[in-house]
Amino acid sequence: MRPLPRLLAFTDDRIATLDDLGRRSAAIAAVGSAAALVARRPAGSTEELVQLAERLVRITQPLMASVLVTGRADVALAIAAQGVVLREGDLPVPDVRELTRGRLWCFRSVHSEIEADAAMAAGADALVVGTIWHSATHPERTPSGVEMLARVAARGLPCFAIGGVTPARAREARDAGAWGVAAIRALWDDSDPYGAAHALIEPWVEQ
Repeated sequence: MRPLPRLLAFTDDRIATLDDLGRRSAAIAAVGSAAALVARRPAGSTEELVQLAERLVRITQPLMASVLVTGRADVALAIAAQGVVLREGDLPVPDVRELTRGRLWCFRSVHSEIEADAAMAAGADALVVGTIWHSATHPERTPSGVEMLARVAARGLPCFAIGGVTPARAREARDAGAWGVAAIRALWDDSDPYGAAHALIEPWVEQ
């Protein structure tokens, strides 16, 4: 099993169709095992999710970065990803454990302390906690703030802050006890994806 990453680079339908997706994926993955690329197609088909995930695995494998798949443990297993990010409505963590025989990380996306407690009780390996700051990706969500992140992180399970993440806010997340951060635009829309990825993990590298 690879080391648990510090940075989750979530994709979406727009990013999946970028002309330079390969170059940008490789640049983010170049930070190595500290990064994981997350295959996500909110409006896409299963076939499109598989194609995206397979492509990310091919790109990241030589660089030792990980690949996670949102919602679909079966897809993650089929394409030899390292884990799955489960959301509300996806298979429960215990069912994924049984399906995968413990071969995948089970991350759980949570939006409250109640959800965090339930995910921990179910046996999740890590939590993706948000929305911490105002997010251009989900402008309708009210930010929960670093105080909530700190309370969840204090429970002892690795937590990734998501929502409005920037390099300066990554430092705030670390100071609140987060294991790492997750981002979309801050990585994929930057003219230097490698530099952006490195800046987001820097607070943990310098420890």
